[in-house]
Amino acid sequence: MRFLVLLLLLPLSMLSQKKFEQSHEFGIVGGTAYYIGDINPYKHFGGEKKLAVGLMYRSNLSRRWTVKGSFTYGSIQANDADSQDPWMVNRNLSFRNEIMEGALTAELNFFNYQIGNPKYPISPYLFLGLAYYKHKPQAQYQGRYYELQPLGTEGQGTTEGGDFYALNGISWPFGAGLKINLFSIVAVSFEWGMRKTYTDYLDDVSGKYVSPAVLSEENGVLSALLADRSLRGEDGTTSNAGFSRGDAGRKDWYNFSTVTLSIRLGKAPTTCWNQ
Repeated sequence: MRFLVLLLLLPLSMLSQKKFEQSHEFGIVGGTAYYIGDINPYKHFGGEKKLAVGLMYRSNLSRRWTVKGSFTYGSIQANDADSQDPWMVNRNLSFRNEIMEGALTAELNFFNYQIGNPKYPISPYLFLGLAYYKHKPQAQYQGRYYELQPLGTEGQGTTEGGDFYALNGISWPFGAGLKINLFSIVAVSFEWGMRKTYTDYLDDVSGKYVSPAVLSEENGVLSALLADRSLRGEDGTTSNAGFSRGDAGRKDWYNFSTVTLSIRLGKAPTTCWNQ
């Protein structure tokens, strides 16, 4: 934890360095989103590809260090039917989730880089930061999408379950990218970024099946219908109550893989770069 705090605070020490290296950018973001969790356990860029869009603002403290603020909206979606695992195919769950994220990250350029400067036109970079996100898992039933958290599909809010899970939280964005100058004040960056979360419910799947009778009586019939959509029961019966529905020991991750087109603010392109 001390290392993470140090890495986030280190760019601030650059503020006292050469002012001519400092600049600011504003950009638009587009790309795709995916997640790693119970319905897509291992495959990066797995699930159905959905659009991610956003805005970002960079403060370039030096040619090596940057602080970036961003807002990103993306949708993640996955389906057990797409799995090669027979157990998951039989489980037959699916979901979609809209994620809105505000993030503050520190970027470290591998090489000296400066937007618009022909001497420093390109650099790969690493980034790490802190984000706040909101999400809303949903599932489709008879052609209509229903929000899953209020239904308590794993017994939340019933005599067999605990509290409802949160629809917001903190995540740790980290990843890598590449910055390239295009014109005198315009640049493009390509970025792949994972988000470590502290929830196992981006997909509404975590623990065990609970009694469908309890769900129907205490949370409603729709809760029972969306909680267990398996093709057959684990023990050959029609109920999976007590059997594993997901892996509660592994938290969910989400990813934004994006392209950003940014414009340099403030400094005119005709200004001498050596000043």
